Amino acid sequence: MSETASQHQAPYLPSDLTINSWNDLHAFFEELANRELNDVRELRKWLNDRSELEAVVQEDLGWRYIRQTCDTVSEEKRAALNFFIQEIEPHLAEYADLFNRKLLSSDFLEALSQDATFAVYIRGIRKEAELFRKENIPLFTEIQTLASDYGRITGAMSVEIDGKTLTFQQAANLLKSEDREVRRSVYEKINTRRKQDQETLDTLFDQLLALRHQVALNTGYRNFSEYMFEALGRFDYTAEQCFNFHQSVEEFVVPLVEEWEEARRVKLGLDVLSPWDLEVDADKKEPLEPFTDSRDLIEKTIACFAKVKSSYGDVIRLMDTKGHLDLDSRLGKAPGGYNYPLYASALPFIFMNAAGSIRDMITMMHEGGHALHSWVSKDLELTGFKSTPSEIAEVASMAMELISMENWDVFFESEEQLNRARRYQTEKIISILPWIATVDAFQHWIYENPAHTRAERNEAWKKIHKRFAGNIIDRSSYPEFEETAWHKQLHIYEVPFYYIEYGIAQLGAIGVWRNYKSNPQKALSDYEQALALGYTKTLPELYEIAGVKFDFSAENVKALLEFVRNEI
Repeated sequence: MSETASQHQAPYLPSDLTINSWNDLHAFFEELANRELNDVRELRKWLNDRSELEAVVQEDLGWRYIRQTCDTVSEEKRAALNFFIQEIEPHLAEYADLFNRKLLSSDFLEALSQDATFAVYIRGIRKEAELFRKENIPLFTEIQTLASDYGRITGAMSVEIDGKTLTFQQAANLLKSEDREVRRSVYEKINTRRKQDQETLDTLFDQLLALRHQVALNTGYRNFSEYMFEALGRFDYTAEQCFNFHQSVEEFVVPLVEEWEEARRVKLGLDVLSPWDLEVDADKKEPLEPFTDSRDLIEKTIACFAKVKSSYGDVIRLMDTKGHLDLDSRLGKAPGGYNYPLYASALPFIFMNAAGSIRDMITMMHEGGHALHSWVSKDLELTGFKSTPSEIAEVASMAMELISMENWDVFFESEEQLNRARRYQTEKIISILPWIATVDAFQHWIYENPAHTRAERNEAWKKIHKRFAGNIIDRSSYPEFEETAWHKQLHIYEVPFYYIEYGIAQLGAIGVWRNYKSNPQKALSDYEQALALGYTKTLPELYEIAGVKFDFSAENVKALLEFVRNEI
């Protein structure tokens, strides 16, 4: 019995349901499709039953994905995930459209709409119905199958250093070495290994590009950029605002980051600052080691979260007890980190690749914020209410990185170490913005120029990267590494256009932190209240409830940068 089936006790589905084939689900979907709805009460009950079915199916997929990313070398786990993508999801897509149209054509939709809780949900359903094309179903199936190959390819990457086989995450810790030759060697080995799969990764992306472009054409859009802006439900801002954000980053953020990079170069006593000089402590102090292993990381995270609020620590403790944490970096594990919401059982799953660094600790704070979001919104009526857009979901995670900073003493023994860690994080929340702008601008170029060659794509990447990378770091030693540096960004392969949200949300998170610094209790209450609403309000409304503005204008960027500069 799957985790989903064993934990699910809701009344519509049997408690012993297992999903081994479409036949296990077909009768439930047919019943919902054919059920008569005679009043608004029955419509609401139908929505709740649909929601329950969606939650159970989503969680079954979730566990398949989790197991596959935790062990990318297992053909059995890969086959289990691909089975769902290829044999279950095509049916789900057709029934989802049927259900959407049943709801939108209901005589009782207007009566349901009197409950304001449903307004944002219905808005999203209308957009899904507008974008649905049956001919895209097999394309989405192929896209998902191909995208899952990215984790398998990158999960197999490792390097040999001093006779040991290390994952990239483990090797990256050596970039903190005071020995510059060690750093250069590690940088070269990591990027040389990634370069070995250049042909494979380029071919994979070429296939994804062609399929995504065809999806857009089938739906009546000129390109995938236009299509995805609609498909991601970006109701509350425009593409032009994204481009303005790029400009704000170039104008205000890049000079500040250059200022920090120049200070680093001077402190290190270097003629030029190279890409392998960015993680070593500029004051030539030993690397920060906030935890020893995953068990230590878990215990310290629980303690840190509990100091913010006791119930926050309880969430991480429960996830640990239930086996919903896989934190260690190891060979054969997919790269990156995520929090996977599991709507049927309510308790999410955190996956990451910890190797003992401060960046790993911050990743845990980040994913823990996502987990908290999943937990506080678990009692919302519909699964659709809990599926929050990234622009607010990332506020949950990024704000927790900053709020938790006040309690990082559980990770560090001395005030000096604690201050180093806080400065590291405070600089990182700003210095990541140029990379976010780079990735977003690059994706717009890719999909707005779908007939490009690989050489043109790499040239476009170099040009866009140069725009946001500044002029302090000298990248001339290994130009071959720079032209395909986009290969390391899994979002480009797996979740296209999901990246500008990090920039938008970072501004919101800084606003929450600013509020927390002046009134911790109120800021925390506002933050949690916004998260508990899931996606039952618009983004501007959720931001306002969280005590911040949904605003990524140049003026707001400048104001928040000034606050961060003062904190540093």
